[in-house]
Amino acid sequence: MWSSALDNEEIHVYDHRKLGRELGLFDTDPLIGAGLPYWLPDGAIVRHSLEEYIRDAERAAGYQHVYSPVLGKRELYEISGHRAHYDDDMYPPMDIGGEQVLLRPSLCPHHALMYRSRSHSYRELPLRMAELGAMYRSELSGVLGGLTRVRCIHLNDAHIFCTLDQVAEEAAGALALIGSAYRALGITGARYRLSLPGAGGKYVAAPEMWRRASRILGEVLDRSGVPYESAEGEAAFYGPKIDVQVSDHAGRESTLSTVQVDFYQPERFDLRYVGADGAKHRPVMVHRSIIGSVERAVAHLIEHHGGAFPAWMAPVQVAVLPVSAAEEPAAARLRDDCLSAGLRVRVLNADVGSLGARVRETRLVPYQFILGPAEVSRGDVAVRLRDGRRLPGRSSGDAVARVQALVRAHAARLWAD
Repeated sequence: MWSSALDNEEIHVYDHRKLGRELGLFDTDPLIGAGLPYWLPDGAIVRHSLEEYIRDAERAAGYQHVYSPVLGKRELYEISGHRAHYDDDMYPPMDIGGEQVLLRPSLCPHHALMYRSRSHSYRELPLRMAELGAMYRSELSGVLGGLTRVRCIHLNDAHIFCTLDQVAEEAAGALALIGSAYRALGITGARYRLSLPGAGGKYVAAPEMWRRASRILGEVLDRSGVPYESAEGEAAFYGPKIDVQVSDHAGRESTLSTVQVDFYQPERFDLRYVGADGAKHRPVMVHRSIIGSVERAVAHLIEHHGGAFPAWMAPVQVAVLPVSAAEEPAAARLRDDCLSAGLRVRVLNADVGSLGARVRETRLVPYQFILGPAEVSRGDVAVRLRDGRRLPGRSSGDAVARVQALVRAHAARLWAD
């Protein structure tokens, strides 16, 4: 990671708004609108890899994935409390067929209704419901920027419906998932924050609810051993949260991942489960987002890695570079082997330029497989890593298998002997 003491020119170089466009990851168009970026092919690969990783990690952790509509009736958000406490950040209602519907500002009301649509026993809890879904925020033009502040957000969201005595364990499990994801992404959190309510009418007026939820999250942080700070005025309107803060090269801080405890919406939606005593009880909702919004996560990754993403999410994972035209048939065979192994590969033949020029052109590609006459005669490949290391020659099959294993493991390191 680069030093935070970068001058203005260096900060500009690693600004994701500039670098992301130069790398062909995303762009914007005034006809689409401010705060509504589109993803180009290489950016779509980065995004898809990130989404695939988090869905696999959630499935392994016992989450069930769902889809829900991006629209909801006005009454839904009145029940959830968004209209009363979050209305300034929502788009105005649309009149459709005699009803008023809104673009959703959050996924939690939809998930609450999905939980409510079926009866539940205590034996089913915790029920972990996850979705990578779109939501909409009415951001002012002056605060929009690149991928970090957008009007359509694709959030890695989940809601855990659990008993009161399961809350702490579920929140701790979410923190563990965040740590695993950060290791795979090659990033670290700048700091952990316990976000608490502040003064004013932004927050639900339920003092005992706030005290209970804040105490639980504080104990989870204490047991986790991570240093954290408390911050008033940073909570969600319905409950306190743990925020994992990240910072860019200019020192600006933003929230990437969150864990929240919510006693409010289960009551508003009259959520129930049947306990061991046969009576109906109120579940608790734990909201959590492991990587936050895809947009903000990719913005941070662009700036943190300077476009040199971990191999498993790199748009091109292997560059095959034949030294001359004579090695091009072998390069084509090696490309096919990489494709069969599920790797993203690009061949740059000799007519593109000198070998040195092709190496420079693919400097952000994690692995360069170089084929000269000696390598072709032995069935070998010379492997050059993105960090400049040149590895001893090895069979092409071994090289492909090693890269495949590292990619499948979502390894942050480039090579393992």
